[in-house]
Amino acid sequence: VPVDGSHWLSMREVLDGLSQKGHEIVVVAPEINFFMKPTKNFIMRMYPVPFTQEELDSHFFKNIENFFKEGSFLERFLRTYEGMKNMSAILLSTCRHLLYNKELVRYLEESKF
Repeated sequence: VPVDGSHWLSMREVLDGLSQKGHEIVVVAPEINFFMKPTKNFIMRMYPVPFTQEELDSHFFKNIENFFKEGSFLERFLRTYEGMKNMSAILLSTCRHLLYNKELVRYLEESKF
């Protein structure tokens, strides 16, 4: 169960190597994400989340934009805090929708994931 972003980009190298050695790999990921896309080297088990790609992208790019905005320390701190709070809420929602997805959890249990 990878985390999107740089963690996933690093993990892809490892998964490709394991696949070349004959391992069967199953990746569990939310349907809406930045970089986790299916390849021939592993099986993807996707699950739905309550936000769109546009919403995820918007939060991400707004955080980057806010990072470079000028302002007092307090203004920058509050913008950063608000952005981190929003992204944390998205990540928590993603985790919640994985754990409460009965069909996917049943599949994982039955396959000894």
